[in-house]
Amino acid sequence: MLRFTKMNGAGNDFVMIDNRAGEVRLSPEQIAKICDRHRGVGADGILLIEPASNGADFRMRYYNSDGGEAEMCGNGARCFARFAEKIAGTGKDLSFETPAGIIAAHLHGELVTLNMGEPTDLQLNVTLAVGYETKTIHFINTGVPHVVVPVVNIEEVDVPREGAAIRRHEMFAPKGTNVNFLERCGGNKIAIRTYERGVENETLACGTGVVASALIFGAREKTSGPIGVLVRGGSELSVDFRRDGEHFTEVTLTGPAEFAFEGTIEI
Repeated sequence: MLRFTKMNGAGNDFVMIDNRAGEVRLSPEQIAKICDRHRGVGADGILLIEPASNGADFRMRYYNSDGGEAEMCGNGARCFARFAEKIAGTGKDLSFETPAGIIAAHLHGELVTLNMGEPTDLQLNVTLAVGYETKTIHFINTGVPHVVVPVVNIEEVDVPREGAAIRRHEMFAPKGTNVNFLERCGGNKIAIRTYERGVENETLACGTGVVASALIFGAREKTSGPIGVLVRGGSELSVDFRRDGEHFTEVTLTGPAEFAFEGTIEI
């Protein structure tokens, strides 16, 4: 039997597992089974807390619901920070290593602020042929790759269809990309909907997608943070940063991380 804690960050939900003893070894099939919303716990992904190897407090290992390991997950990282504080008594400040680098977190109530590190590979105004359409897209890597597509009304976007077409476009082969559709809401506020690689569907929120969308907005509008970002799950997250032209530093993501329930599952 595997003991777990269920959490969500702005509606992006995760199964949290304490693997500090190193005894948990999950196959892609087991991960997919646990994340299955009909036959398992149900989640967008699984997070394991493990010992660090490079001076951080912990290591965060993240798997998407298809069983594939990903470099980083912003909403998951906020949940990870609160989970680590609960089971290990870390206090309000902690750090953890990921394939995308070391992430620092600060807890304040149910909110968590992450220092996200500097993004890479910013590309603005890229022309992309998708089926019979030509779209102008923007790209940035905020720990994982993200395309951002500005739209007039995100409610009219067929996110599963359009997101899948861009996610699997040959420009982003072989690993693919996440896809965000962005609508400006006035001032320094935007709304987004996200198609997540690995989940292979729209999710209620995506932390790295929130950051990517806010930075693309900042670059295009020539503004600095904070940017308020409304996600599909109804929450508003905040992205702060310093901008020097198209270079971003001191990038932070602030949003909720909530406990749902604990349990065990036979795998």
